[in-house]
Amino acid sequence: MALTKKPVNGMKDILPHEMEIREYVLGKIREVYGSFGFTQIETPVVENLMNLQSKSGGDNEKLIFKIMKRGEKLRIAEAKEENDLADSGLRYDLTVPLVRYYANNASQLPRPFKALQIGPVFRADRPQKGRFREFYQCDIDILGEATNLAETELILATTTLLGEIGFSGFKVHINDRRILKAMAGYAGFDPDSCDRVFVILDKMDKIGEEGVRKELEENGFAKESIDRYLSLFEEFKGVSDGISWLSGRLEGFLPADITDGLHDIINCVKAASKTDFELVFDPTLVRGMSYYTGTIFEIEIAGLNCSAGGGGRYDGMVGKFTGQQVPACGFSIGFERIITILMDQGFVVPAAASKKAYLIEKGMPAERLAEILKEAGAERSDGHTVLITEMAKNKKFQKEQLKQSGYDDFKEFFINPLF
Repeated sequence: MALTKKPVNGMKDILPHEMEIREYVLGKIREVYGSFGFTQIETPVVENLMNLQSKSGGDNEKLIFKIMKRGEKLRIAEAKEENDLADSGLRYDLTVPLVRYYANNASQLPRPFKALQIGPVFRADRPQKGRFREFYQCDIDILGEATNLAETELILATTTLLGEIGFSGFKVHINDRRILKAMAGYAGFDPDSCDRVFVILDKMDKIGEEGVRKELEENGFAKESIDRYLSLFEEFKGVSDGISWLSGRLEGFLPADITDGLHDIINCVKAASKTDFELVFDPTLVRGMSYYTGTIFEIEIAGLNCSAGGGGRYDGMVGKFTGQQVPACGFSIGFERIITILMDQGFVVPAAASKKAYLIEKGMPAERLAEILKEAGAERSDGHTVLITEMAKNKKFQKEQLKQSGYDDFKEFFINPLF
């Protein structure tokens, strides 16, 4: 049987130039997040299927790559449904594994615990530019901190990182799930239907208010509730302080401490940040995960028709594993999307030291080769990168290729140095 050269659909091979950019960004992630006190941890790629299907992952639970049972556990003839054949799956995000990790190891961890996770996740999704079935996520989470300090530090750390790798002028949208529920309650929607309303509202930036109205009508919601709901968004456009306006408009539905908390987060971030970005309150921001309980945020980068990261507070999730409520909040950057942007922009990794290429004539005697290797070793000890390779017949083309990989200094070695 002939082997195929193609990778699995929706997954990809990574060429050296992209790998260099990825490693540079990963280095910046560890450096910047480490400076904020986040500690890197690691969890297995494979998780118990029960955990992955705990109704905490929203639509991602429909995209799980399931792993069949093995050996005696696999009883195909007796299987009545899909889960009778599978007991584990590949993780679709890093939050569910983190919560399980914390539940198992909380006694050995500081509180609050500031976690950094970097690793591959898998979703049986429709591949598109910047979105693959296997992709890297980079998450920072704070567990055990109930105050707004958690949200403030997460936003500051994430925006500082983006600034360090060359991004500016981007936006971070911020909202609160409790504000979404208060707006829906004010409009008269049944609490049990809120999730359906929010799924439609989440399309506002793509289909506009009229598109949202149409879908709400098609889903059978009362015209009076729809009109009352959409009037809030229309009136919101004309106010300078949307948070305070909503607080007054939704009196009786929205506790003041929620809007006060958002004000505090925004003011603290603006006072402390040194990065060029805009933090904006956005009442249409929903975030798809059902586990969010409070503040939510999302990154918008100009030219990218999807978010470049997001997160929020998920206070109820740890309790599902431990029975004890632990406040938790996290922020994930869209690593693959950021790498795609940098690649499209022709990003070049800053050189820490020169990259030199030694081009040696084919058939170089061992004695002379040993001298060349010794010389290269001395250069490397001084912090330089040295590539030793045989000289091609077309040296001009060879050097052009090496220049694309960052080599800026060439030295040629011949068997007979006189020629």
